[in-house]
Amino acid sequence: MRVKDTGFTETAGPLRHEILVHCYRMLGSATDAEDAVQEAFLRAWRGFDRFEGRASVRTWLYQIATNVCLRFVEQRARRVLPAGLGEPELDWHLPARPAGEETRWVSPLPIDPAEVAGDRESVRLAFVAALQHLPARQRAALILRDVADLSAGEVASALGTTTVAVNSALLRARARIAREAPDPSDLSDPESPEAKTRLLRYLTAFEQADMAALAAALCEDVTLEMPPHATWFAGRESVLGFLGASVLRERSRFTGVTVTPPANGQPTIALYSGSHAHALQVLDMTRAGIRRVHIFLQPDLFPIFGQPVSLAAGPDLPI
Repeated sequence: MRVKDTGFTETAGPLRHEILVHCYRMLGSATDAEDAVQEAFLRAWRGFDRFEGRASVRTWLYQIATNVCLRFVEQRARRVLPAGLGEPELDWHLPARPAGEETRWVSPLPIDPAEVAGDRESVRLAFVAALQHLPARQRAALILRDVADLSAGEVASALGTTTVAVNSALLRARARIAREAPDPSDLSDPESPEAKTRLLRYLTAFEQADMAALAAALCEDVTLEMPPHATWFAGRESVLGFLGASVLRERSRFTGVTVTPPANGQPTIALYSGSHAHALQVLDMTRAGIRRVHIFLQPDLFPIFGQPVSLAAGPDLPI
């Protein structure tokens, strides 16, 4: 290995996961984030000989990765969750409506809660989805300043603008995020014994189609989203009504497996229908119960989380 390769790997390598999560916050997609971080690290490697150390390597990598992400955003439509497409469905008797083929969904990312212990709310699905509603440069300013903890001057340098413009963008971005993102003070620690017990009770109730037990696990204001369906529901009565009428019509239809590392540092279940991959469930858990249920009806997500697409294949067999 050349000296340049060794120096770059030793210096930048330990920061790769942090930069990947940054790209994920910017783009709302695990696959887009992986593409962006690969391009950013390639650019950084090519320019490593010219790196003068005026800023830290961490700040330098954030600057490169942010500009790669801004270019990606310009080329691709905004990603959303169903709640970003319109109002919740009031009639749970109706079948769920698929979204248009052009819709691009926010997708989950495997994240170990221990790796983001002090910053857990900034990787939750609802927060990442709220970020996607911000203009790209506002989004970048907010993430770089409030999540990555760069100075206003460093953010201005990364974005090729002034500190005055950065501070103005931050005011607007913070105001919108305060309206749309979940209140972090209400979120529970997914690693706590209480959260693990609640997750097991929810999973057992789902597998057994036990609507009374499900009702006990859900908050009154729970929401249910099911990409790639545009339909979503708000409120325990609507959520349970839809699940009971359209999903949980019989016991033991589904088998669930808890996922480690989970999606976005949140309790995550890989759900199988029979032996085949069906959906990835990502839960927002509060001290009062489960407040958000994200059901990604996208079996292609399973390999990203190390889950087989068939239980018959087993976790160690090719899928």
